[in-house]
Amino acid sequence: MSLATDSETSAPLRAQPSMAGVGDYIALMKPRVMSLVVFTAFVGYAVAPLHVHPVIGFAALLCIAIGAGAAGALNMWYDADIDARMRRTAGRPIPAGRVTPGEALAFGITLATFSVVLLGLLVNVIAAGLLAFTILFYVVIYTMWLKRSTPQNIVIGGAAGAFPPMIGWAAATGGLAVEPILLFLIIFFWTPPHFWALSLYSAEDYQRAGVPMLPVVSGERETRRQILVYTLILVPLGILPWLLGYAGLSYGIVAVATGAVMVAMALRVRREAPDAGHRASRKLFAFSILYLFLLFAALPVDKWVTG
Repeated sequence: MSLATDSETSAPLRAQPSMAGVGDYIALMKPRVMSLVVFTAFVGYAVAPLHVHPVIGFAALLCIAIGAGAAGALNMWYDADIDARMRRTAGRPIPAGRVTPGEALAFGITLATFSVVLLGLLVNVIAAGLLAFTILFYVVIYTMWLKRSTPQNIVIGGAAGAFPPMIGWAAATGGLAVEPILLFLIIFFWTPPHFWALSLYSAEDYQRAGVPMLPVVSGERETRRQILVYTLILVPLGILPWLLGYAGLSYGIVAVATGAVMVAMALRVRREAPDAGHRASRKLFAFSILYLFLLFAALPVDKWVTG
């Protein structure tokens, strides 16, 4: 048996300084995803028939942004092993060693609790409950369960990204209606073709990480078919707010025009040759972001123009 020396027993324990900077914690919150969440939540808030005081409305959007950041941080905490094996995500703060998993977990839990409690106190319980459910769904249902277990992970898990317009509407009105549910459905059916287009040219990454994305499990041909199927469902849903009278002609023109482009690009993906370098898939992925932005931006603009 060896005895510790006096210097060993008397040396004070010192915490190692964190290697993380402000930029690393911002990266944990997935700012690009957060911006999309805030934008779609704002649209849900802006097209609602009732509104709270502008300061309270700003606080609601801020809480939604913080909640989205919390979900992103908790996603990166749990998926650190996957991120480390993928070229696209290996530089993220946790696999790169700049943020420890414990720091990311504490950061995410703190943000989630703060955002939900503050939204409930400042706005209303319905909006806060929807935000809490969204964070829980994204972290537990999608990240911890679906992502690693089924190629339908994006389909079912896409619901998490579709809730923000409903939260924005609830923040403005204290309830829900058909219109925000329709906005939910648009994002829900937009998510699979958007992410499957990305997964087509990132399939090797997902295979290396052991994530059962559709191209890995069912192959490229089936993925291209599914992209077209979901796009053909998405485009009529995008036009529906105009057909049902929730939006005017200007929105209808945007929805029809951008929807026609989405269908045309999905058809190109369907017919793309295996040796084409996924050019059509990359273009569809990029345009799908623009499609959703134009569609949702047209809603409040149409409302303000028509009064």
